[in-house]
Amino acid sequence: MRRIAPDRDQLLGIIAEVFREHGYEGASLVLIGEATGLGKGSLYHFFPGGKEEMARAVIAHIDGWFEENVFAPLSDSSDPLAGIEHMLAGTDSYFRSGRRVCLIGAFALDESRDLFADQIRDYFGRWVTHLAGALERSGHRAGEAGELAEEAVAAIQGALTLARAANDLDVFSRALRRLRMRLGLPAKT
Repeated sequence: MRRIAPDRDQLLGIIAEVFREHGYEGASLVLIGEATGLGKGSLYHFFPGGKEEMARAVIAHIDGWFEENVFAPLSDSSDPLAGIEHMLAGTDSYFRSGRRVCLIGAFALDESRDLFADQIRDYFGRWVTHLAGALERSGHRAGEAGELAEEAVAAIQGALTLARAANDLDVFSRALRRLRMRLGLPAKT
């Protein structure tokens, strides 16, 4: 029986998980092939540029999800606090309440950083910029909003790392709860 190839979104999701588990350097084409069920020829058909093209496509895919589910609501919401609430809920959902590593953050920390520096910088820069804009619209001064946005993104990234290091998912939940208060959102009951 012929195996049905996953669609591009599914394929990128599978490849992303291989990168999350093994890092860029450790994610061999053999591991990616095993995870996707595709041979090297099929992988090169989808990604002629090999593993680097796969990683760039994965980063772009993640970035697209964040653009739609986190950045745009921060910018487009007529109620900036609702946009910030949407960002926190989307972030919690995407990172599965701390169970999922931020792959773009992981790429920023390993040897592959230089390959993807522009994509990484753009992703985090837009997150801070969109959040700062929402904070400004909610009444914070421009400089304060920028610093608070930077602090918030750093807190999310740090909480992901700490939750994983401590093997305690509540670290991430507690960090988001503190962040809600710091960003001026009402406490959840």
